[in-house]
Amino acid sequence: MDEDDDGPAPSWRQRPKPVGFEIAYKLDGDTLEVDRTRRVDSIRLSAVEQVRFVYAPGNISSKGYKTQLRLSDGRTVTFGNLSWRSLTDLDRDDPRYRRFVTALSAAIARANPRARFVAGRPRPIWLGVAALGALSMLMLAAFTLRAFQQGANSAGLLGILLIAASFWQVWPLVSLNRPRELATGEVPDSLVPGGTS
Repeated sequence: MDEDDDGPAPSWRQRPKPVGFEIAYKLDGDTLEVDRTRRVDSIRLSAVEQVRFVYAPGNISSKGYKTQLRLSDGRTVTFGNLSWRSLTDLDRDDPRYRRFVTALSAAIARANPRARFVAGRPRPIWLGVAALGALSMLMLAAFTLRAFQQGANSAGLLGILLIAASFWQVWPLVSLNRPRELATGEVPDSLVPGGTS
């Protein structure tokens, strides 16, 4: 964090849905305050058992990332780098998101050194997405090959276009969400945007 001890507490604001209230997250010592406008929850950071970072593209943005905290009572707190301004407009402030996530991760590591930090989706979900993506590519490749064999060049060219578009969508879901363990307090560059690199 670039704030000093006398500066403001690290915070993040997000409107996670096009319709609804903004949610504010603020670190206050060893507590995370979650202000949902109608109620404020105080979460002890020592109760965080797991921190998960995932690539989660939205309907109109392929640059969506989320951080999920799993608490000892089974609840989860999830927030991301995208905030809705309207039904068609998103706001991104990746450097500020990264500063907050970095400060939060360090605070969790101090409050609960046994907390697990993981990147990507849970292994069964990731394997399912990878298998479905590979099967879809094989089916498109078979369609394209068959189209060219039958002289339907327009259909074959459409198949090539579909393969390219599908690969562009599926590859990041598979490669970025590969499940892996992180060091306590580690923030992965590939899943928390806003770094200097």
